[in-house]
Amino acid sequence: MSTPGKGATKKEKKKPIPVKTSLNSPYSTHWSPLEREHKHFILNTLKGKLSAVGLQKQRSRRRSRKKGTKPTEDQKPAPEPAGSVQTPSKSTEPKQLAVGINEVTRGLERNELSLVLVCNSVRPANMTCHLIPLSKTRSVPACQVSSLSESLAGLLGLKYVLALGFRRGAEVFEDVVRAITPVVPPLRVAWIPTDSTAKAEEKLADTLQGQKRKLEDMSDEATDASPLNLQPLKVKKIIPNPTKIKKPKKKGKQKCLSSV
Repeated sequence: MSTPGKGATKKEKKKPIPVKTSLNSPYSTHWSPLEREHKHFILNTLKGKLSAVGLQKQRSRRRSRKKGTKPTEDQKPAPEPAGSVQTPSKSTEPKQLAVGINEVTRGLERNELSLVLVCNSVRPANMTCHLIPLSKTRSVPACQVSSLSESLAGLLGLKYVLALGFRRGAEVFEDVVRAITPVVPPLRVAWIPTDSTAKAEEKLADTLQGQKRKLEDMSDEATDASPLNLQPLKVKKIIPNPTKIKKPKKKGKQKCLSSV
């Protein structure tokens, strides 16, 4: 009979099926609806500001050089004079914005944003649902604006803009954040109370102070009361556990001495 080769055993072994775990929340989060008037106001203010600033994402093109070729004297850049002053570039302005879902998520986790705007054309819609509790816990105003990507993508030099965040301390967009913030509707999250703002912080401070006072009163009463005398515990008899199975002890190897 022919025995199976080594290759057959390898083919018989099947690869393990990849398993992915997912956590389903019993709560459903939704963006608060935005009024049409507020929508047009937000888009118009953003368009005017971005067109005035002239902020666009510049893509650097790499020039391919052939190996062995060196730039000639005509191709070399001319040296700048010592007295010339360089004008500040607009590279610092993109750092004041967080563009894209991933970048906005990082900014919210690090508590770096002061305002978040999301486009309603994101499919599937649950790609931006995690931004709702993040914004709520950081007390950052956030809302969903329709046709956000269509109106702002061209001004930023991008194909689409699914999420836009404004960083804290952004001097260029400070007036925009101040104008849009009162128009943004409040977010509602089931497991977070609605008054999770300064009022909630005041309530927490009051409760903590009340607990401290109660603990101090209890400690004062305990000190005034007579101290308790604890007696040492005496062990009368130790009974082995009957359910425990004892393993037999292994006997050591006995060395046999052969007599000559």
